[in-house]
Amino acid sequence: MDGSSLERRVLQAKPATPEALAPYGQVLGTGTSAPAGVSDFYEGAVAVSKPVNFISDDDTELSLATLQPRKFEIKYLERHFKHTQTFIPLGGKPFVAVFGAPTDGDMPDIDTLEAFRFDGQSGFTMHIGTWHEFPFAIEPETNLVVILRSETTRNLASENVKNDEAHGPDLDKKNLVQRTGTLFEITI
Repeated sequence: MDGSSLERRVLQAKPATPEALAPYGQVLGTGTSAPAGVSDFYEGAVAVSKPVNFISDDDTELSLATLQPRKFEIKYLERHFKHTQTFIPLGGKPFVAVFGAPTDGDMPDIDTLEAFRFDGQSGFTMHIGTWHEFPFAIEPETNLVVILRSETTRNLASENVKNDEAHGPDLDKKNLVQRTGTLFEITI
């Protein structure tokens, strides 16, 4: 599909607040209101909370993604069926994430897409089935810790990519431009 026949839509990135992100997942950061439990050790100097509802099983991995700025264009959308993927920023650099509502069908509802600007102090955990694009760096060398199923990483390996898409038991990655003829651009 050539660029002249594409429908172009613009998403304005909005601040990532717990209320705005609620349809897609949860904000993970110190500003969230999760009750903290104080450890029985260390004279009360350690408080631990569970600010998000992370779901996975024993096939879970933690990886580090180092992002460089790229065009703010959404070519792909993907979703996961078995885990609530989590992104945690390191170094305080802002980034943008795009989400679409979970759907029962084979395709995302592109009219539900929203872009969010994270300030680098908090990350997010997505609900199972939330459509999303991999986050966009605003600054070079933006580091994000990613918690996901190892199965998803295996499904994304180049030998599993067919027609510029990847699929597996926990992954449904679609080429949005090929399938819909629509290119979304993000402004921040």
